[in-house]
Amino acid sequence: MRARVLPVANQKGGVGKTTTALSLAAALGRMGRKVLVLDLDPHVSASIHLQFYPERLQYTAYDLFQNLSSTSPAHLMDIWNKVRYAGNGLAFDFVPSHTRLSELEIDLHNRPAKGMILQEALAAVVDDYEYIILDCPPHMGILLVNALVAADLLLIPIQTDFLALNGLRLLFDTMRTLNRVLPRPIEYMVLATMYDQRASACKRVMQLLRRKMGGKMFDTVIHIDTKFREACALGKVIYDIAPAARGATEYLQLAKEIEAA
Repeated sequence: MRARVLPVANQKGGVGKTTTALSLAAALGRMGRKVLVLDLDPHVSASIHLQFYPERLQYTAYDLFQNLSSTSPAHLMDIWNKVRYAGNGLAFDFVPSHTRLSELEIDLHNRPAKGMILQEALAAVVDDYEYIILDCPPHMGILLVNALVAADLLLIPIQTDFLALNGLRLLFDTMRTLNRVLPRPIEYMVLATMYDQRASACKRVMQLLRRKMGGKMFDTVIHIDTKFREACALGKVIYDIAPAARGATEYLQLAKEIEAA
């Protein structure tokens, strides 16, 4: 069975993008699914979160973009010798990021079909997994374009805050541009994150999102949970330290909702 490719993206930082990518991967892993996560953000947040330090590894996501057009298939498979994260009843494969991903705009300036590099690279492993999750950078560029071109379903985490709505607008502008040239429109769903039911501003943003997004919003809502921060400090995911926590339960609910979609 071909893996579903799920980029996690928003053109605003601080909305729970990396937390969503790792927590969803862990939730699917707990459900027994075969999952691969790629950290495509030059800030390497997901990689550092899991204590996979790029400078200590032979290959990173940078190699997929830099070397694909000039290396043999055998070398490409060396790049896919991923590190593996295993925790409390879960496991997933992981390709770490590298700060040099920020150089790709220059490195790939003259490369033809540069927006399809990731899709071509994933063809080598797409039959080995059920889900491939991409943690995307929070800005428009070659990395985000590659992720959107490869997407089966784009997940857009959005903090329930009025400032976060602008990032959603920017991402939709990018998608409209790509949809003009792609064979099919990019499918997407919006996930409300960092929800605080005690705050009236959060409630207003949630009402606005439900009204504007309609069926394009997940039923699952991710509430604020300090266990996410604690897990990050320990180099873990939330299921390793508090599998019964509210946040852990909600991402498991999200995983089941995605499975049913």
